[in-house]
Formats: sequence, C-alpha cells, structure tokens
Amino acid sequence: MKLSHLLSAITVEEVIGNEEVEITSLECDSRKISLGSLFVAVRGVNVDGHRFIPIVTVGGVAAIVCEELPERLESTVTYVKVSDSAVALGFLASQWYGNPSRQLQLVGVTGTNGKTTTATLIYEMARFEGYKAGLLSTVVNYIDTEAVHADQTTPDPLTLNRLLRQMVDAGCEYAAMEVSSHAAHQHRIAGLHFAGGVFTNLTRDHLDYHKTVDAYLAAKKSFFDNLPATAFALTNADDKAGEVMLQNTDARRHTYSLRTRADFTGKIVESRLDGTLLALNGHEVEVLFTGRFNAYNLTAVYGAALLLGWNPDRVLVDMSRLVPVAGRFQPFHSTDGVTAIVDYAHTPDALVNVLSTIRDIVGGRGQIITVVGAGGNRDKGKRPIMAREAALRSDRLILTSDNPRDEEPDAIIADMREGLDARALAATLCIADRREAIRTAVSLAKEGDVVLVAGKGHEDYQEIRGVKHHFDDREVVQEALSQL
Repeated sequence: MKLSHLLSAITVEEVIGNEEVEITSLECDSRKISLGSLFVAVRGVNVDGHRFIPIVTVGGVAAIVCEELPERLESTVTYVKVSDSAVALGFLASQWYGNPSRQLQLVGVTGTNGKTTTATLIYEMARFEGYKAGLLSTVVNYIDTEAVHADQTTPDPLTLNRLLRQMVDAGCEYAAMEVSSHAAHQHRIAGLHFAGGVFTNLTRDHLDYHKTVDAYLAAKKSFFDNLPATAFALTNADDKAGEVMLQNTDARRHTYSLRTRADFTGKIVESRLDGTLLALNGHEVEVLFTGRFNAYNLTAVYGAALLLGWNPDRVLVDMSRLVPVAGRFQPFHSTDGVTAIVDYAHTPDALVNVLSTIRDIVGGRGQIITVVGAGGNRDKGKRPIMAREAALRSDRLILTSDNPRDEEPDAIIADMREGLDARALAATLCIADRREAIRTAVSLAKEGDVVLVAGKGHEDYQEIRGVKHHFDDREVVQEALSQL
C-alpha cells in the first residue's frame, strides 16, 4: 500500500521524504519492524515510542509517523509529523485494514460495571436474529462462532482493526465491543465508525490510572462525544452520569431506566437465584438472569436491539433464550442445599449490587458468606470501601488474595481491614491463600446459605510477581461443593 493512501486518513503537519513509498506493514512496536514498515511512534503510559526511532531506522523502516522529528533525518526514510501519534495510529490502522468498522453495525459499550454482559448479549442477540456477528470483550473475542483469546478489554488499534477485518471477511454484519476507559483515553478506538454506543453506569474504579473520578468520567464521555450523527447513544437514565454522557454527542439520544420514564423501561416482576420475570416496556419475559444490575443490562440490550431495527416481538422471544456470561453471577449448587455464586464484582458498587441481590432473594432464610480480595498495583483507595460494603451485607466475610501482582497479599488484606469496625472484624477471617479461603467459606455454609466468591469471575489465573498461575474460582468452588 502506498504511504500517500495511508496518510489520506489522517491530518498531517509536515512530510519530509517520498509519500509514494510502498509500505509493507504498519507497526507501533519497534520489535516487529521489517523492511518497508511504517512505524508509528506513540507516547505510551510507560514507554515513549519516539525513543525507538533510531532503532527502527536501522531496521529498514520505510516511514515514521511521530510528534517530534528526530534531530538526524535519514534520506531513505520518510518522516511524517502529526499532532497526536496515538490518534493517528487509530486512523492509520483503520485505513490499513480497509476501514472494517464501516462495513459492520458496530455497537460500543462503556461504563464501570456491566460492559461484558451487555456487549456479549448484544452479540448473542444478533446471532439469534440470524446474523453473523463478532464480539470484542474482556472474557473472549468472537469472529462469528470462532473464539479468539482476549488479552485486553479493548485491544490496541492494530489488533482491533485486524479482528474487525476478520469479522467482515467471515461475513459478519454486526459486532459488539467493550470500550474501556483506558482505551478511550489512549485513543485506541480512534478511527472506528460506531453504529451505536451504550452507557451502563459509573462508579469508582481505575483511579490508579485516571487519578480522579472526573477524569475517569471524561474518558468514558469522550466515547460518546465522538459518536457520529448516524449513531445512537443509549444511556442509563438512573445513573447520575447518564445525562452527562449525552451532553456533547451528535448521536441520536435515547435512555433506559428501571425507575423513571425513559425510551426503554425495565421492571423486575419476580426474582429468584436462577432467573427473573422481567417486564420490558410493559411486556413480560422470563430471563435466566438475576439481580437489579442484570435487569439494567438486559434493558440496555433490549433498547440497543430495537435501535438496531430488529423486530420488537422477536427480540423479546430471543431475550428469553439468553444465558449469563461466564463468571457473572454464575451459580453452583451442592446436593445438600448450599449455593455458591462466582461473580466478577471487583468494585465497591458491584459488590453492593451482587450482595443486595442475594439478600433480597435469600431474606432471612440463610446466611451469606462472602470471599473477596483486591487487586495489587491498583487503586488502593477502594480496598477498605470494598471490605466495608461486603461486611455490611454479609453474615461472614473472608478477606483473601485476588491478583496480588507485585504486592504482598497480607499488605493488601491489611488495607481492606482498615474499612472494618470492631463488630465487622469479629465476623471476618483473613486467609491469604484464595483456594483455602474458598474451601473454608464452603465448609462453613449450611443448607440455604449462599457463598459469594467475588472479584475474579471468568479469570482462570492468579497473577503473582509477574507470573500467571492457573486458578479458576469456578473449579475451586465446584470441587469444594462436591466435598460437602
């Protein structure tokens, strides 16, 4: 592909060299450079790609896109100066892969909680409607029915556009993707064309990266700010940040709610641990999901489906066929009446939602035993809050490891303990070994009790000192229940 064709997709400040040079590959990783590559020097969170310009020059690169031109220019290299390399990379990646997002009805889902469930269910609904579809999510990516391992909630622009291209080539007409706050802030979604955007909710998370809640909100909002007028913007009217998301968007504005008037309304008619009778815009449908938080997710999916133009009656039927996402309020039962629930809840608000749901259903007929930890090298401020919220809504609490990463598990647990008063501490155990913590919780449970294992959900690993060890809460829970 000619460099000039690629550059037609971006705003260029200056070009030094031959714009008609043939480009053999597009890269932002200096280690992947080969003869004829176009290298985009991106200023990352930890590493500035500009540092590697001398290295890629030696490696035979044909052109370099950068924000600052190097002092020494090589006559065999074309230099392209832009104001923001990260934004440029997104548009270049889309151009390189033939703008696949414009050949799909692409729906992005952002928010603190519910992104994975909402995006996955939109993907499943598209398939129920008879379309081939793709999915980009925290748990797994799908190219129609082919599962592709997911390393990030939202991949880098090159990976993202490559996957979207594969979806188009496989005949997909629709795609759903999670849009993380990191991805929006780092412009990983730059250059993509969205048919719609969905906002779930906003609570405290990722402050280790964004530093403030306002900055976190702004990152989410930037996704809606950049939606085209042809897209729909569907937001949660019950969330205080919901209206904020719509303030500057050119997209068609729509709302969903469980509490107030909205374009799409949901109401829980009856709730159980294994399902809910839900009314959507007044039409009752039995779904295999539990909890108010899932009612919000399903109402958002219902709204998105109708905004995509699908038949309302068929949409209701298809919603009754949906099944929960792995590790999201996933129940397991023992033969003697103990229920364990594995959930990805890793924020204070998510814990409140899950535990409130369990309490509403269980009532006073059984105890709730919660196992929860907090991730290492992440927002330390939420640790005592998570412990406090879990203790308030549990009869017994076990604090344990999550993904300690480079921190000491006992130090993380100590941070969590700071949120507990004397009464809560008396009902709390601290067991750093997560496997032993889960086994202990299950052994303490009696008929009618519910054990919540929170924080990791679908994850099948535990990250310790840079190494990922196999660990799956679901496997440990099933083993422990079988031994009762």
